[in-house]
Amino acid sequence: MSSSHDVAVHHQAPGCAGLPALERVLFFPVTPFDAADRVDEDVLAEHVRSGFAEAAGAAFVACGTGEFHALSVDEYRTVVWVGVDAACTAGPDGSRGTVITGVGGPVGHARQCARIAEEAGVDGLLVMPPYLVAAPQDGLVRYVEAIAESTSLPLIAYHRGNARLTEESVVRLLDHPQVLGVKDGAGDVALMQRFVLAARRAGRTDVQFFNGLLTAESSQVAYRAIGVPLYSSATFAMAPRIANAFYDAYTASDDERQRALLDGFYTPLVRLRDETPGFAVSLIKAGLRLRGMNVGSVRAPLVDPSPAQTETLARILARGEELAA
Repeated sequence: MSSSHDVAVHHQAPGCAGLPALERVLFFPVTPFDAADRVDEDVLAEHVRSGFAEAAGAAFVACGTGEFHALSVDEYRTVVWVGVDAACTAGPDGSRGTVITGVGGPVGHARQCARIAEEAGVDGLLVMPPYLVAAPQDGLVRYVEAIAESTSLPLIAYHRGNARLTEESVVRLLDHPQVLGVKDGAGDVALMQRFVLAARRAGRTDVQFFNGLLTAESSQVAYRAIGVPLYSSATFAMAPRIANAFYDAYTASDDERQRALLDGFYTPLVRLRDETPGFAVSLIKAGLRLRGMNVGSVRAPLVDPSPAQTETLARILARGEELAA
């Protein structure tokens, strides 16, 4: 197993050079754990490299699919350094692939993670919700600002859970040059459109918006209609050929192929996902295990699918591969 401390000598923090233009499918790797429940660095490196080999637009390591909520600070450091190292020479023409990492939870923890990520040389931070508390809008804005004060990296505000933003709060965040993205996990398309329009009014053409709903492919056509062309794909982590087939149909406006993939793969996957809380992550790890990648189990409080659910997932994936062929 490689050492994350050895990896660290290869990179320098880039400073606030702006968020790279995101494109194609946004890849959210899982965090593999070995039999002793340690981060498996070799499997993680393979996972990230394989995603870029399948033309991922960026890797969002240690985010929701990567079980950010379950990582210690030391584990977070390992995941980030390994992810950045695996992305080296992984982009087009041997360039480094874009790496964004999650920060969130208690504000002190979020700021510590931001400093670790900047030291590792990531390209930006996805600011996930604060821990548990129900905060007023002033507090949510201040939470993002507090993280910005600890790093020069670009920030993507995640609108979801207990961090649902109003249009007024987004306008305030757009006053900060470090806020260069908004990810929607709430599903209020009309409100998201107001966010997009607010950025246009403010002249913030550098701000990128993307659909971050669970199984985002199912709703992406609606998001594109309001000016949100980007979306995250957990499916890509376990089945990149299926995710790429949908992306190709989506960008080509091939409605018939999109409908076939939605009806034959994504809708059955959503039904299975909705059977158990947390399956948005658990099924992805199960799918990777079905592919032969030893990523281990999810950590508590998430649970792995039952044998019967895993069999159902295998059938859904097989049908998806047929449709993608």
